[in-house]
Amino acid sequence: MRTIDRGDRMVKGRGGPGRRAATLGALTAALWLCVGGLFAGPPVQAAGGGGGCTGRLARTVPFEAGELRVYKSRTRACAMAVARTAGERRRMAVSIQPRGGAPVLDAGRFARYAGPVTVGAISRCVYVKGTVGGGSADSGWILC
Repeated sequence: MRTIDRGDRMVKGRGGPGRRAATLGALTAALWLCVGGLFAGPPVQAAGGGGGCTGRLARTVPFEAGELRVYKSRTRACAMAVARTAGERRRMAVSIQPRGGAPVLDAGRFARYAGPVTVGAISRCVYVKGTVGGGSADSGWILC
């Protein structure tokens, strides 16, 4: 606390031009972060639909009920869990996690494949897991 001389009386206060400037700066920064979030694209996405992954096939991890397919483009990594045989709907799931980031998951009952799930992966390793029915596989840290 500081003491301010106001002529005939002494006033104790915490405010002042420095505190107001700091508060205004913090509010301005918060506003810019909110506005920037409105215009920035999503860092990760779970893409639904039958388009599949873009990029080159970087890794295939086979397991008894199907396989994990990992694709890599210049800026993104994408994964799908594909059943060995198409047919009736069964439980499937696929997740991809960039190192230092949160995993992106697609799970449900599908006839052919789960995914694709995509993350930004410029110079980042990714960890991919997939299940089809009772079988599962994971890739470990890859694309480093």
